[in-house]
Amino acid sequence: MNLTNHHPRKVAVIGTGNVGATFAYALLMSGLASEIVLIDANTSKAEGEAMDLNHAVPMHSPTRIWTGGYENCTGAAITVITAGSAQKPGETRLDLIQRNAAIFRSIVENVVKFNPDGIILVATNPVDVLTYATWKFSGLPSNRVIGSGTILDTARFRYLLSQKFEVDPRSVHAYIIGEHGDSEVPVWSLANIAGMRLPEYCSANDMGCRQDQLDSIFKQTRDAAYEIISRKGATYYAIASGLMRIVEAILRDQATVLSVSTFIDDYYGIKDVYLSLPSVVDVGGVERTIRLDLNEEEIAGIRRSATVLKETIAKIES
Repeated sequence: MNLTNHHPRKVAVIGTGNVGATFAYALLMSGLASEIVLIDANTSKAEGEAMDLNHAVPMHSPTRIWTGGYENCTGAAITVITAGSAQKPGETRLDLIQRNAAIFRSIVENVVKFNPDGIILVATNPVDVLTYATWKFSGLPSNRVIGSGTILDTARFRYLLSQKFEVDPRSVHAYIIGEHGDSEVPVWSLANIAGMRLPEYCSANDMGCRQDQLDSIFKQTRDAAYEIISRKGATYYAIASGLMRIVEAILRDQATVLSVSTFIDDYYGIKDVYLSLPSVVDVGGVERTIRLDLNEEEIAGIRRSATVLKETIAKIES
């Protein structure tokens, strides 16, 4: 596997709302894609986004950007789905499921019809449930159907921990696992800075590390979307960056460990569900999921998370 050389590829983006458009812009700036096709039920909106993006091309890498239909998914290495009903103030991600499941069946069946060999990356909420539905609707191998999962929650967690411990967020190693939502689980037992678990780091650096402070950091992580939505109506910069990171890992065949939503069938007794765990992502999609050495509280938490997701999946299957 060559981690340095890469060949720009075609990426399809379904949905040109805030997340889809921001992701397409990030993708253009990265220079990773030679072609970006924008697909949206609102053709005029997609055309406007394509025009705006094309006007930025002279300042970035040569990229073909245009508006198309599902038939234009043909040959795309990755199809990123951001379409669907948005989360409203005071609404949980799971409340979205009935509206978005029906939308997804039509989208996924059309994507697979024209591009049976690509990878599908789902960002629409509730992402774990809709990624499971996408896998079922598509008939694709589970490694080629991925959800953005807790990549954003993990980034938020690392950022807030970095603020507390006064270090670069990239130097904080910590994960949020389980559902991308209210039942998500912080892996405190493995969180570390410079290879030191947080209690040891605090002790060595004469810093406070009270449990109530840690609890507050997790609460801010878990509830961040609600806070942002109440202020500006939607979240899109950070999730678009997360999608970009996943796409980069795939197109560059990087074998990067990311907390994406992936199919779980044998993990601490958890089976037949999509949820987030640190997983190796490369050109084939999810290459493998890493089995974390969780403590009993974390195991119980991720099992609860799986139960919540299964109950929601049952609602769309009934």
